[in-house]
Amino acid sequence: MKVGLSLLICMSLTAAVNGQTVDASIVGERSPVDVAVASRAGLLLSANETAGSVSLIDWDKKKVIDELVVGSHPATIVLAKDESFALVSCTYSGEVVKLAFSDGTLREIGRLRVGFEPVGLALNRSGETAYVGRTSNATVVEISAETMESKRVFEVGHWPRYLAISHDETRLAVGLSGESRIAVVDLDSGERLFTQYMTGAINIGHLQASKDGTYVYFPWMVYRDNPITPMFIRLGWVLASRIGRTRLDGPAYREAISLDVPGKAVADPHGITMSSDEGRMVISASGTHELLVYRKPDLPFSGAGGPGDLIDRRLLADNDLFYRIPLGGRPMGIDMASDDRSVVVANYLNDSIQTVDIESREITSEIRLSQNLKETSARRGAALFYDGTKSLDQWYSCHSCHYNGGVSARSMDTWNDGSRLTNKTVLPLYDVNQTGPWTWHGWQGDLKDAMRKSYTVTMQGEGVSQAEANDVITYLSSIKRPQNPFRQSDGTLTESASRGKAIFESDFAGCNQCHSGKFYTDGQIHDVGTGEDEDAYSGFNTPSLVGVYRKVRLLHDGRMKSLEATLTEDHAPDKVAGTRPLKESELADLVEYLKSL
Repeated sequence: MKVGLSLLICMSLTAAVNGQTVDASIVGERSPVDVAVASRAGLLLSANETAGSVSLIDWDKKKVIDELVVGSHPATIVLAKDESFALVSCTYSGEVVKLAFSDGTLREIGRLRVGFEPVGLALNRSGETAYVGRTSNATVVEISAETMESKRVFEVGHWPRYLAISHDETRLAVGLSGESRIAVVDLDSGERLFTQYMTGAINIGHLQASKDGTYVYFPWMVYRDNPITPMFIRLGWVLASRIGRTRLDGPAYREAISLDVPGKAVADPHGITMSSDEGRMVISASGTHELLVYRKPDLPFSGAGGPGDLIDRRLLADNDLFYRIPLGGRPMGIDMASDDRSVVVANYLNDSIQTVDIESREITSEIRLSQNLKETSARRGAALFYDGTKSLDQWYSCHSCHYNGGVSARSMDTWNDGSRLTNKTVLPLYDVNQTGPWTWHGWQGDLKDAMRKSYTVTMQGEGVSQAEANDVITYLSSIKRPQNPFRQSDGTLTESASRGKAIFESDFAGCNQCHSGKFYTDGQIHDVGTGEDEDAYSGFNTPSLVGVYRKVRLLHDGRMKSLEATLTEDHAPDKVAGTRPLKESELADLVEYLKSL
């Protein structure tokens, strides 16, 4: 619970209420991804991804009373315990913004540029210190919430998206989706004390620490390294969903429960909240459009050797131990009210804030953040992209592997390369309409056909129509990349990157012989000596290098874990198109340039 709510809400289903947008320049969908409850003021605050704004909502009147543009792609919003201010992370613009709202209007009272794609935020109870995970350089920044200045930087590991402070405020838990780990940091020394590895873990969601200081809880998905077949999907051997917990007081093997019901699985679990006594735990499942509600004290968490591949049957036998509440849309961040039964939901695709009574199991109100919107092809495509019900028995969505259109930390066997057990890294989908041909081997020259096959082959679903495939392509063509955090504030190259550019274009490195043009790909198939006998096709389609800094696995099979290793080992310039090995200084400059693309 971010902050409890003391007022009683109307328990009858409420229709959408027109908002009052102060800034007339804010148009289109808001797409809320997180929400926080200000109890004493009776207000809700939502972080709206596509609008780049925060909405302030009168919960009693079910009305948007103010809205303020804060930055590009807001991701997380948290409140001070005394409700004197809120903090919101803006991923694409690389900022943390401080807002006041006590008088019923939103006012910016502080801003700090932290760079490197900040996502998760945690604020201590005094409201003095905040922590933000920077996903593109593997660090957490400690911020003075009073002065909005950076105090310390902790190195934690790849893709630190979400985090939580222990109840005694001595430790910080960080979900490292790029390493399949939970890291625990000592907040006194700033040192990473230990990590817990979770085999195959991807897309670690929001974290919440237990009040006794023992555990941090979180949802995540797991990839099992098996070929995609109907049997393997139904056994939970391809992709599956979990709730886990890791100890905060010392290293110990993680414990978990499986979420997937045979025939009706769970896709893309994301948000988490608990009642004040921790009797109830609630998870938002964004891919299957629902809340999952659990009686937490009686959950059969399992450690080494567990959990099983499918949901424990004890959960199916007790309708109070576990149940599902359908919401529609794409439920993301959630927050529990102080009545311990009202959960507030940021619903991205519904463009709304929903209130759900988890005891009566019904939606009690839904507040639209925008009005009279016309349905667009891109919005329909987004709904298809994030829809886990399009896969066989609704186990996963496009987003499950292409996180928000990007990449995964795992290499996967989709059979898209024509052979079994030849795993390939997940290619990003930015600019996909301009970077054909497609697939690692470049055999696919028809993007519409590729979209349709993704739903029938990779997802083993019933497929999509031609019009729906067009909608998905329109959506993917509309998504934007974040500002590159490795460039200077004005977008220019650093001195090192400028030297690296000259190396990239040199004859002795030869990088631009294949990685050419606007997207650094020539769209051709090349044999670069990294193939395997099991491959059904010869050679590889030149991948785009734009945004390569975000990848934690490189080359077609993910064998390389860094740009430095890629350029000095199997894909060193002298082994591909260059004439000699790189000097140490040249390597450093070339890496700096590649990160700037």
